[in-house]
Amino acid sequence: MKYLISGGGTGGHIYPALAIAKEIQLRDKNANILYVGTKEGLEAELVPKEGLKFRTIRVKGLPRRLNKDSLIAAKELIHGLFDARKILDDFKPDVVIGTGGYVCGPVVYMAKKKKIPALIHEQNAYPGITNKILSRYVDKVAVTFDEAKKYFKHPDRVVKTGNPIRREILEINKEMAYKNLDIDKNKPFILSFGGSGGQKKLNDAMFEFIKNAEKDVQIIHVTGKRFYNEFMEKLKKNKILLNKNIRIFPYFYQMPEALNIATLVITSAGAITLAEISAVGVPSILIPKGYTAENHQEFNARAFEKNGACILVLEKDLNNTRLDDIIYNIIRDDKKISNMRKNSKKMGQIDAAEKIYELIETIIK
Repeated sequence: MKYLISGGGTGGHIYPALAIAKEIQLRDKNANILYVGTKEGLEAELVPKEGLKFRTIRVKGLPRRLNKDSLIAAKELIHGLFDARKILDDFKPDVVIGTGGYVCGPVVYMAKKKKIPALIHEQNAYPGITNKILSRYVDKVAVTFDEAKKYFKHPDRVVKTGNPIRREILEINKEMAYKNLDIDKNKPFILSFGGSGGQKKLNDAMFEFIKNAEKDVQIIHVTGKRFYNEFMEKLKKNKILLNKNIRIFPYFYQMPEALNIATLVITSAGAITLAEISAVGVPSILIPKGYTAENHQEFNARAFEKNGACILVLEKDLNNTRLDDIIYNIIRDDKKISNMRKNSKKMGQIDAAEKIYELIETIIK
């Protein structure tokens, strides 16, 4: 069977696509998979490393306002449609899967023009514009959040599957994780990070918390590479000494282990992050980034808040919010931690990739 997968621009679209590709390879030993992206997108770096065939099309995202860039984007879209048609004619896929980002627009649209079965996956509680448009044409729409369903015009095509995640998240030996990360299981462990790129407002709030942190609290804070030097200089200027209990990283490669043993996670509200923290069932304080497309992170966070899985703090409220009060109210209350852990776990869908594969099977029969 031939599978064409497209999605890109950011990790939020790429990692679910890669998880779907891995599930396809597990279930169909004769699978022939082609991934279509752009040469400028992050997918051009990540996809070949996974051993998948990779081809590119020319396309740019449409600006939110009409300007000279709109004409360039429109021209590129036409190129993208031609490129997509050529790839479809060459590869002749049995099914096409789109995971969002403007790159999958021409690919999925041309697939349906050629009457090739197609589905899309939406990671966020508020859908992106590309997926909203494509939902009119595809056979199935897989969503992560129930809250996303109302934004699609054909509810009969929408199926809640969850967001596919890395399998290693679910295969962590916790005892080894405590040892590897040098974490004392009898003391609270707080893991904070602002997504893969970091988050300035979260860094500022965590600096204030670290400044007065109680001695028994263990903290791993990930600043993001672009903010690391600034954060470390700020610590030095304020004569804050790091120790075994307080560790700062620009990027953290042992995230699966840390997520599995954290008492509390403080983070933004990207779709992948939420899929992973709910898969392991960890309580969270969510601080959605206020500058994301369609403010989708706030929609994601509100879905978690509604289900009692997190405490939501908006970036604009951080200045007037004592984050340390919220943190200590959670980590000093075993009952609250237990309830938030259960509610977080309920939000998790560890079989998302399997459900999406089953959807693929239904549309190609």
